[in-house]
Amino acid sequence: MKAAVVNEFKAPLSVEERDIPEPDPGQVLVRLEACGLCHTDIHAAHGDWPVKPTPPFVPGHEGVGVVTAVGDGVTSRSVGQRVAIAWLGEACGHCDHCVSGWETLCEAQQNSGYSVDGGWAEYAVAAADYAVPVPDGVSSLDAAPLTCAGVTTYKAIKVAGISPAERVAVFGIGGLGHLAVQYARLVGAEVIAVDISDEKLELAAELGADHGVNAAEVDPVEAIADLGGADVAVALAVSPASFEQAFASLRRGGRLICVALPPETAGPMHIPIFDTVLKGISVIGSIVGTREDLAEVFRLHALGRTRVISETRRLGDVNDAVAEVLGGSVPARLVFDLT
Repeated sequence: MKAAVVNEFKAPLSVEERDIPEPDPGQVLVRLEACGLCHTDIHAAHGDWPVKPTPPFVPGHEGVGVVTAVGDGVTSRSVGQRVAIAWLGEACGHCDHCVSGWETLCEAQQNSGYSVDGGWAEYAVAAADYAVPVPDGVSSLDAAPLTCAGVTTYKAIKVAGISPAERVAVFGIGGLGHLAVQYARLVGAEVIAVDISDEKLELAAELGADHGVNAAEVDPVEAIADLGGADVAVALAVSPASFEQAFASLRRGGRLICVALPPETAGPMHIPIFDTVLKGISVIGSIVGTREDLAEVFRLHALGRTRVISETRRLGDVNDAVAEVLGGSVPARLVFDLT
């Protein structure tokens, strides 16, 4: 099988021939049809974060395909079933986080395309119980971005506890942001899209954003203040400065939802203690979503409530695709078509 492999941090990926893996007990073998390119994959390939993957490895945590074999003891999935391989590759299933509905906080979790090989390949193995079924009403090319960009922003909107008519500012309109705008609209929010690209702001407006703020042309904090301030700010741009602007845009009682993970070299986010305390601001970290969250994301998409904006690429063009994302020229999400 063909696979895109990271052999050395920051070096170009190598598209290699590898043996098709065999599923161990409790695993399934999946013939991939599509896999998205998330900025996290680039951070993995560059070794940007404090806990680093170990080369060689195959990135990819937005994988969608068909089960072609099952390992011993597997009863929850079957050959021919279409499934998604998400960031949460597996969790322990018995710690307090797992049993209380927060499996994404499990300290023993394995992560697809990071601690275990992921979906930038023609085949991948996955823990059967964590391979989420994809409904017939969702195409594989749409399901791939929903498997991370979708479930991550869906969870962020969930943990924000948004009430109808609250004002929500989405900082960063891209693979995640274009879906965050839609999920915020679904819960009845007044949505402010913030980006440095007029094209992406136009996309946000097309998807339902009520206001657009070009942070390259105006101070987004002042622009949002003129609108009455944000009740919630969702930080999706990989820049600590953007996080700080998101915080400063909040009105009293507001919530900052931290989602994006900038490179370690970008430095810390600085939050003023007095403003946080005196204004009653909440700072909330939101990490991807659970299997149930992803199932809900798929159901909403099958009902026609969301649109995925993406372009396809071939796996052999992986390095050009990474360069496109880093260059900021991608309208929303790139997806490797593996059919």
